[in-house]
Amino acid sequence: MNRRQFLSAGASALACIGLPPRPARAHIRPQVMRFSCSNGISSQQGQYAVAFAAQVQALSGGRLRIEVYPSSSLGGEAETIADTSKGVLEMTLVSSAGYAAVAPRLGVFDIPFLFRDVAHARAVLDGPIGQQALSEVEAAGLVGLAWGENGLRHLTTATVPVTKPEDLAGLKVRVPQSEIMVKGLKALGADARPLSFPELYGALSSGEFQAQENPLSNILSSNFDRVQKYLSLTGHVYSPAMLVMSRRAYDGVPEEDRPLLHRAARIAARTSRDYGDQSEASATAELKRRGMTVLTDIDRQAFMTASLRTQGEFEALFGPATLAAIRAYGK
Repeated sequence: MNRRQFLSAGASALACIGLPPRPARAHIRPQVMRFSCSNGISSQQGQYAVAFAAQVQALSGGRLRIEVYPSSSLGGEAETIADTSKGVLEMTLVSSAGYAAVAPRLGVFDIPFLFRDVAHARAVLDGPIGQQALSEVEAAGLVGLAWGENGLRHLTTATVPVTKPEDLAGLKVRVPQSEIMVKGLKALGADARPLSFPELYGALSSGEFQAQENPLSNILSSNFDRVQKYLSLTGHVYSPAMLVMSRRAYDGVPEEDRPLLHRAARIAARTSRDYGDQSEASATAELKRRGMTVLTDIDRQAFMTASLRTQGEFEALFGPATLAAIRAYGK
């Protein structure tokens, strides 16, 4: 008796004793979606991506699978937001260089010293203002799933310690591809110029830029300590990140599974925030251990006063009521 005859006889025998033959095990082929982020896995963006992928896998029972592409492996934020908008890429987690490129009014969150502290910023994004802001990207063929975060942005420099606005005079500082960030840093006295994140390390190494600003986890994971000597804990901008999904990809997900994408995105945001809170102190200590000089005696009031030079310009762009609502939220 060959194998096929044996299996057939076994099935007949089961039927004879009243037991149905065992059905063939169904093979579930998951719907795979690509997730791009500009920073490494050890950054807040990277931790968001990992948490989101795990939640989607769990909540969907394996029907949906997220493949994470960190460290700008699919391009910088300007490229990935464009690809996601066109439906070439399924989803990307971007800072304002991405989301404000397709929804300019969202550049409001890049204004230096707009938020009182991290708790205030998170409350704004989790509340009506932030939830309404997620819908701003819809006109570009995108679905805003949730707000994550890059964290507080701090300044690093190669040769000049910075503790007050005057120290920035004439200093070539790289900022993200954000018009508001450029204006804001120029108001503080810097010679601020935009550059995509993947090009940053090389530009610092070559001396094209003398300084840059980023959240601590990005500074650490990108090894900027190798090309920068001073770390100034300015906390001048709170940097949100938005998880955006291609409308085409979103509509391609079964309707009953779409709510779990939003839920997974919100859970991942909490994971990312917890990671940021835990890593802030440890990242500072590690950068100091690596040889950076950490400056904590920042004249924050002087920086805040200098930032008011652009108050009228930002009110003209976003409306005084918008700025007032954000600043007063939660008071």
